[in-house]
Amino acid sequence: MTDTPTQSPAPVSHRSVEQLRIESYRTRAEMGAASASAIATDLRERLSRQSQVRMIFAAAPSQAETLRRLREEQGIDWDRVTAFHMDEYIGLPADAPQRFAHWLDEALFAHLPFAAVHHIVPEPDPTTAAETYAACLAEAPIDLVCLGIGVNGHIAFNDPPVADFHDPLDVKIVALDETCRQQQVDDQCFAHYDDVPEQALTLTIPRLLRADRLFCIVPGSIKRDAVRRTLYGPVAPACPASILRQQAHCTLYLDAESDPDAER
Repeated sequence: MTDTPTQSPAPVSHRSVEQLRIESYRTRAEMGAASASAIATDLRERLSRQSQVRMIFAAAPSQAETLRRLREEQGIDWDRVTAFHMDEYIGLPADAPQRFAHWLDEALFAHLPFAAVHHIVPEPDPTTAAETYAACLAEAPIDLVCLGIGVNGHIAFNDPPVADFHDPLDVKIVALDETCRQQQVDDQCFAHYDDVPEQALTLTIPRLLRADRLFCIVPGSIKRDAVRRTLYGPVAPACPASILRQQAHCTLYLDAESDPDAER
């Protein structure tokens, strides 16, 4: 493959809050292009010096532009990249389109020749599934994580009631809070609130933060308050994403709608 990076849009602003780097773009499309370009650049560099790369992906509409542009990036040996995802509902039928594994298959995994894709499969025993997935993650270091921030400030499915910055587990069963479940309806993933499962398997916050590099992609006005609390509120589990302020290896990508400091 030839190494031909895509031209990346320039951010409107580039700043830091504590250790967290922030890039803000005019539009969601520019944010997606820039974040994909940065991820691709990191991938090419890693693959030039190591035999494989291991990545974790979030599954959410907020990630769609980034993943679409990432599929188009050239010069990446995807057959040396192993993919994981960070959460999955418990209780959905195996063929339910709302399952995050299916969403990521359609958005990314089915389009590229990954070395391996490890789906979270909660059935038939979520406890065993959590232990098995944690062991798979632990087989080698995780290089990259592509994540988002929820309306309630969650990262993965670590909602405020269950988020733990010192969680001893790597993968666990969690109960989803009301705001998180309503977001799934607002994102048009489910037709009704009662359709959203009450539980999920999620990678924990310490497991995500142990990755070598994090790319946090958060577009849209619905996330503006969560971003404000992430950047300027207390660093506390009440806003789980606030812990990102202490992560020098994380970059937060925003658009004008999600950036609380952007002129509107």
